[in-house]
Amino acid sequence: MQAALRRDDVDAAIALGLLDAGIACGHCSTSCGAELQGARIQRQRALAARERFRAREARLARRLGERAERRRPVTGAAGDGKVPAESPSLPPAAAAALARAKARAAGPRGQ
Repeated sequence: MQAALRRDDVDAAIALGLLDAGIACGHCSTSCGAELQGARIQRQRALAARERFRAREARLARRLGERAERRRPVTGAAGDGKVPAESPSLPPAAAAALARAKARAAGPRGQ
């Protein structure tokens, strides 16, 4: 494993058991074991970071899909999917405020 790590061949080191819990070799010194332990921890952290990144990307894609679904136009009342329903261009509160402002601007009609 040490030779593979020195060659920067992490795949070979993993194949030789780098990620296994019990790295113990009767021929290794304590410094060699500590280096292997450090390499294992570093690789486990990198793999965990990759999984967190993938989960984040999946979460962002899901949210983007949900947002697109909410923004999709509503189909017609008949439900045939061909005629889009007429939707107000303004939110209801804004449309009501605009209607009140127009009524004030028109003034009294009886005079």
